[in-house]
Amino acid sequence: MTSKPAIGVSAAAAIVVANMIGTGVFTSLGYQVIAIKSPLAILALWVIGGLVALCGALVYAELGARMPRSGGEYHMLSQIYHPVIGFLAGFISVAVGFAAPVAAAAIAMSTYLTSVFGLGANSPWMTGVAVGAVLAVTLIHLVSLRTIGLFQVLVTSLKVILVLLFILFGFAVAAPQPISFDYSPQVLQEMLSSDFAVSLVYVMYAYSGWNAAVYILSEIRQPQRNLPVALISGTSVVMLLYTLLNAVFLYSAPISEMAGQTEVGYIAARHIFGETAGVAMSLLIAFGLISTISAMTWAGPRVLQTMGEDYMIFAAFRRANGNGVPYLALFFQFAIVCYLILSSSFEAILIYIGFTLSLSVFLTVAGIFVVRARDQQRPLHYLTWGYPWTPLIFLLITGWMLVFLLWEKPVESLVGLATVLSGLLLYLWNQRISSRAGQTVAVAAAD
Repeated sequence: MTSKPAIGVSAAAAIVVANMIGTGVFTSLGYQVIAIKSPLAILALWVIGGLVALCGALVYAELGARMPRSGGEYHMLSQIYHPVIGFLAGFISVAVGFAAPVAAAAIAMSTYLTSVFGLGANSPWMTGVAVGAVLAVTLIHLVSLRTIGLFQVLVTSLKVILVLLFILFGFAVAAPQPISFDYSPQVLQEMLSSDFAVSLVYVMYAYSGWNAAVYILSEIRQPQRNLPVALISGTSVVMLLYTLLNAVFLYSAPISEMAGQTEVGYIAARHIFGETAGVAMSLLIAFGLISTISAMTWAGPRVLQTMGEDYMIFAAFRRANGNGVPYLALFFQFAIVCYLILSSSFEAILIYIGFTLSLSVFLTVAGIFVVRARDQQRPLHYLTWGYPWTPLIFLLITGWMLVFLLWEKPVESLVGLATVLSGLLLYLWNQRISSRAGQTVAVAAAD
């Protein structure tokens, strides 16, 4: 049962923003400043990362307009190449692609809260807070789609307001550090260095989520018109916020104090607002992660629901409650998240799964060339701006990242590939079951 589209462009854009703004932007700067000393070069990292993400969003907007169905890469890759390619992409998304980031955000939230209240890093409250936050958000996502959309817009708006407050007060109140954002030969030298390349990999992870709206495409009203607006506007807003936020971090806090530290947001908050207000801002950062948990909780089960509509082995997950919510898929993802939180194994999963998730997005963006060559019909509302250069730029940067990850992290990357290929066993099992039942399983066409 497919729910009636009830989500407007604001809620779809909120999904994009909430998926992108997570813990990464508040933590990664501390490791960038170890090797990159020029503030302008660091800001260039975030601008370049944002432009690459925007190139991907421009392409996904056209692909989504051509194939308006929930499921993200699962549905698109099935349509562009072959159902088995889509199945493997969907399998990895269902297994950990969404559950691991939810677990990461929940644990980060609980870490902030327990440290602020002086409960200690190993406090048993950490696990309870993390699981409780995910459970609360999961229950909220059982209600009507309109209410879920309003909730997502609300919590995302609060997060954006938090970031804006950080930026405005940082430039207005903080004592400026003795640094310069002016160009010098050192800037170009650092931008061409291997340290810059390594940092760009992690910046791109912070931008991941720019494609989030395609996972709930069936629930978006007038997707051919609203999806491009949501993807492009959401990604553009985050690129601006990320660049300004990192400028504030550099402007307000000593680089020597941030170097090698993960709690960059907390360090900057103390310098901007003082010790007491800095603690309050840390609390707001923690609660701001609710929007990330909510966005992933919304998107992930829709992939499993769409796969359930196409494959017998996942048929139970196609079921929806009276509000059109795939409740079994929702609680299945909740169970995986709880396991990752309790086992604390999500960090290792995120490392080795990064390669396969990037590969999935790479194949999807490359698919724009396949689709245009095969289908001469153009979407009514949107064509990729800057084609063919925008997809080529994305493929060049992402392809370089894949080669770099395979070279630097061969074990994790190969294990990630092995995990994806294990999904092939499920695909073959499904084909065997379908054959025995005398049914022909095919991926549903768009519309």
